Amino acid sequence: MFDSKDGKKRFPETRDSRLALRLLRYLRPRKMQVTASLALMALSAPLVLAGPPLTQVAVDLYLAPDPSRQPAGLGLFIKQYADLTGFGGSRQQGVIFIALVFLLANLGAFFTQYAQWMLIETLGQNIMHDIRAEIFLHFQRVSIGFYERNPVGRLITRLTSDVDALNEIFTSGVIGVLVNCVTVVYVVAWMFWVSWRLALVSFAVLPLLALLTIWFRRGARSAFSQVRTQIASINAFLNERLAGMHAIQLFGGEAAQANAFDQMNKAHRKANMDALFYHNLFYPGIELFGAVAVSLIIWYGGGRVIREALTIGTLIAFVQLVIAFFEPISSIGERYNILQAALAASEPIFALLDEPVTADSLDEPARVWEKARGRIEFRHVWFAYSGEDWVLEDVSFVVEPGQKVAVIGHTGAGKTTIAGLLLRFYEIQRGRILLDDVDIRQMDLQQLRSNFSIVPQDVALFSGDVSSNIRLHDRSITDEQVSSAAREVRADEFIEKTAGGYQSRIFERGAGLSAGQKQLIGFARALAFNRSILILDEATSSVDAETEALIHDALERLMAGRTSLVIAHRLSTIQSADNIVVLHKGQVREMGNHQALLSQRGLYWKLYRLQFSSAGFNRSGLEAGGDD
Repeated sequence: MFDSKDGKKRFPETRDSRLALRLLRYLRPRKMQVTASLALMALSAPLVLAGPPLTQVAVDLYLAPDPSRQPAGLGLFIKQYADLTGFGGSRQQGVIFIALVFLLANLGAFFTQYAQWMLIETLGQNIMHDIRAEIFLHFQRVSIGFYERNPVGRLITRLTSDVDALNEIFTSGVIGVLVNCVTVVYVVAWMFWVSWRLALVSFAVLPLLALLTIWFRRGARSAFSQVRTQIASINAFLNERLAGMHAIQLFGGEAAQANAFDQMNKAHRKANMDALFYHNLFYPGIELFGAVAVSLIIWYGGGRVIREALTIGTLIAFVQLVIAFFEPISSIGERYNILQAALAASEPIFALLDEPVTADSLDEPARVWEKARGRIEFRHVWFAYSGEDWVLEDVSFVVEPGQKVAVIGHTGAGKTTIAGLLLRFYEIQRGRILLDDVDIRQMDLQQLRSNFSIVPQDVALFSGDVSSNIRLHDRSITDEQVSSAAREVRADEFIEKTAGGYQSRIFERGAGLSAGQKQLIGFARALAFNRSILILDEATSSVDAETEALIHDALERLMAGRTSLVIAHRLSTIQSADNIVVLHKGQVREMGNHQALLSQRGLYWKLYRLQFSSAGFNRSGLEAGGDD
């Protein structure tokens, strides 16, 4: 993916054939369904197109017979069969016989087409299931930085409407084109069988049809790409604005946001109108060429009938065949329209699936313990989100098993980055990070993360009940473990006051819960998973003093017996830490326990004075002092 100046995603031009081949690989696991569908197509085509040859026989043999002409081909076969069964003794009986044959052919076509389309639709739904599962799995493997660059609404568009567009390519698209191609082949064979001269006359319009198709392809592809881009932008806009509606209403931004949405809505309408322009010219164009072909047949074939070189039944049947020829051609054009829309949708989907997974497990990861002891070491770690704009510079410290180590510093010092690197949400550029003396880059990613619990500043809550938010749908965690974890961190006091208790409904992002209640659920979740290492990332920074006191008790219970890495801004939460790492501008400036750091009268002492006294220190003085 490429970002343009207007903030919309741009995709590299990819050949249609490459995209189509990549889409078709989803058919490989279901070869039997595809084969069965093709067999049903081959069976249904002659049944569906039984009308023209039967019409020719009915007219030439029974309705307007020419005694000087002997029946041939299908007419001879039907006459012989009718004579054999004794049902074709009169013209009336012959017409009835052909009508019955026509009815039976259409009944056969009904059942074969029903089975065929049931197979096709089932195939399409199974493939959509596979693609959505693949995308969601990839969502869980890409780096956290990917979500910082891509709006959630745009990603949801990829998983929903773009995948729905791909459904058309496997049902109405690829298989539908094959159905129509089989029909065309069958019609063309019948046309040449009936009269090769009339067939060549009817095909005189095909070069014009090819030019129309080329024009449509070039214009429609670009138009459909614009439609997909605009709808993705609208979804991203709506996701952000609806989530932040309280801020819009608070600051009176309704009119400005409505105007911004109106501009995006107009752009989407224009993109759709451009696509409709090609669509509304292409299909009438095919109908026009079909009418021209019928006119040529009537002109040329009618002349041959007048000269008695052609039968009336043959002319009528050929007009039906020409119409039957252009119907699948028109349908193929419609399927081509669907194909263009699907290919336009497939580009951003494949760009998403091609997004590199920056943190992944090795093919043969290091064989280590099932549960870590909890020794963490940062050894000369350098990290930058981009280029050499270093967020951490030569950072080294050790957390021994069972220790409580705090990392502090002003905003932007690199505190939260340390947690992200330890969990391999990002990859370091230099140095090593060790867990129990094993480089975390050599470990299986899932095994690495299975040793950590984290309570962030903003606890992620999901729609559902309290219990599922604590266990995160992990059924190995029992109801008793859920309630026990909640009791340990004092979350049960507010949970049991609700009407449903642990089955009380939680709305999206925890709407209706206070910041402290969300944090308590986060603590209960961390305790329920019972990991050996705990990371607290500014876990009390957004709550008031009374709630912080309640949470403080929960923290002490949570950290007991675990290696704990506490990332904090408030010094009141980390004074009991075994070791405190003071970061300043991405570097470790001081280390030691609370009393030792105060005695140094350095950066930590200034931070402490700033928060707990009114000695007149300000942030500019702090930063200046920190550089001494």
